[in-house]
Amino acid sequence: MADHDSRVTIHMAASLDGFIARKDGRVDWLETSDEFEGGDSLDADFVEAFLRTIDCYVMGSRTYETALNFEAKGLGWSYGDKPTFVLTTRNLPRTRDTVEFYSGDLSSFVNDRLRRAFRSIWFVGGGVVSGECLRRGLADEIRYSILPILIGDGAPFFEKLGRDVILHLAEVKAYKSGIVELRYEVDIIPDPK
Repeated sequence: MADHDSRVTIHMAASLDGFIARKDGRVDWLETSDEFEGGDSLDADFVEAFLRTIDCYVMGSRTYETALNFEAKGLGWSYGDKPTFVLTTRNLPRTRDTVEFYSGDLSSFVNDRLRRAFRSIWFVGGGVVSGECLRRGLADEIRYSILPILIGDGAPFFEKLGRDVILHLAEVKAYKSGIVELRYEVDIIPDPK
C-alpha cells in the first residue's frame, strides 16, 4: 500500500445467496419490507454523517449505468458531490463534473493516484471490479450488506477471485430493515498454488 493513512473499502449490498444483481442486471429486490425489532435504525442524520466520511467512489461501468438509471427514474444520484471514478474501456455518458473514467492499470491507479489524494476510498461495485481489487491486494476492508432475500441466480459479489482471501470479522450490525452488515478486515491474500 502506498499510503497507510488511506483506506480502501469494498462495499456492496447483496442477497443472502451472494448476488448483487439479477442475471439481466436488475436490482429491483433491493427494497426490503422485512422488520427486525432488535435492529438499529438508519436515520437520515446518521446516514448523512457516515457518507461525509467517504472521500471518493470507484465503480465498474455496469454499476455506473445502474446509478444513471436510478437517477433517470428520479431517485437521485447516490454519490453526492464526491469524486466518482468509473473503471471502463467503453464510451459512457458523463452526466456530472465529479465523474471521471479510467481504463489503465488498477494497482497504479489506486496506489499512485487515489491513495495519495483520498483517505477513504470506496469501491461500490460490481463483482468484477471487487474481485480485481482483492486479487491485486488493494482492499483493506470489505463491508457486506446482506438483504433478507434469496434471488437464486445473478451476478456474484466477487467474480473470479482465483484464490483464497483471508478475512477477520471486525463488526456485525443488524438493522430494523432486516439488513445485516458485516465488516471484515482483509488480512492476507495468499499466493495461488
